[in-house]
Amino acid sequence: MEQKVKRATTLEEQISLLRNRGVVISCEEKAKECLLDIGYFRLCSYLFPFEKTYPKHSNRTHEVITGTKLSDAVALYYFDFDLRNILNRYIGRIEVALRTYITYTLSNKYKDSPTWFVDPVVMTSPYIKGFDEVYESIKKKPVIRRHHQNYINDKYAPAWKTIEFMTFGNIESLFINLKSPADKLDISRHFGVNQTAIFENYIKTVRTLRNICAHGGVLFDMRLPMSIKNGPAGNLARVNGNNLCGSLKVVEYLLGMISNNRLKDMRRNISDALSILYGRNPDLEATIKRTAGLLQYQK
Repeated sequence: MEQKVKRATTLEEQISLLRNRGVVISCEEKAKECLLDIGYFRLCSYLFPFEKTYPKHSNRTHEVITGTKLSDAVALYYFDFDLRNILNRYIGRIEVALRTYITYTLSNKYKDSPTWFVDPVVMTSPYIKGFDEVYESIKKKPVIRRHHQNYINDKYAPAWKTIEFMTFGNIESLFINLKSPADKLDISRHFGVNQTAIFENYIKTVRTLRNICAHGGVLFDMRLPMSIKNGPAGNLARVNGNNLCGSLKVVEYLLGMISNNRLKDMRRNISDALSILYGRNPDLEATIKRTAGLLQYQK
C-alpha cells in the first residue's frame, strides 16, 4: 500500500495531535511558544520516554502514559540542553589533555623527526597516505600559515603546532594508527588504562559523546554504536554498555585521571542539573527510571 506523503502542520494542528496522543496541555499559548522555540519534531523526541510502548521504535502509537504533560517533555529538553553544555566543558578538558600528552611524549621520543605524524617509522602507511586530506583544514589556521611563510620548504608544520589543530576524531585516528605498541601503551597508562584496546574504546566513547553534544543531539536516551569495554571505569558492558550512564562513567574516569577537582565539579554540575529537572516536575523521576540510566548514574 502506498504511504501518504507527510505534510507540514500548523501550531494548532500540532497541539491537536499531541492532545490526541494523551498529552496534557493546560495553556495553548504557552504550548505554541514552546513549539516555536524547540520545534515539534525535536520536542517529540523528549516525549518518547513517556510513550506507553517505550522503548520500542517500531509499531509506535505515540500514545503517552496517562497524566503526561507537555511541560514534562519541555523540562527534559532543558535538562538535556544543560547536560550538553556541562559535558562540552569537561570533554574539552579530556581532549586537550590527550592531545597534549601525545604531542609532548612522542615529540620528545622522536626528536629527530618533528613531523613524526607522517614518519613511516612511527605511523601506519594508510594514515600517512591520507594525512594530506587532514592537513587541508589545518594549514588554513593562521599559526600554520605563518609557519609556512617563514619555512617555505616545510611540507608540514612540526607536531607541536599541527596536532594543536586536530579534531578529536583526528586525535583518535592518530592514536589508533601508531605503529609501536609501546607508544600506545605509554599513552594509555598515563591515563591509568593498561590495555590499549580498552583505551581506544574509551576514546571512541568520549568522542561519540562529544559529537552528540556538539551537534545538539538527544543525550538522555543516547545509544553508542558500540559497547563500552569493561575496564578501570567499571564493569559497564552488561548493564550500561552503550548508554548515557556508561558513557558518563568513562568521562568521569578519564577526567579523574586528569584532575580530581574537575571531576568533583562535573559531578556537582550534573547533580545540580538533575535537581533542577526534578524541581521543575517532581514526578519526572519515575519516568527517568525508564530511560538510559540517569538514576543509576546519580546514585
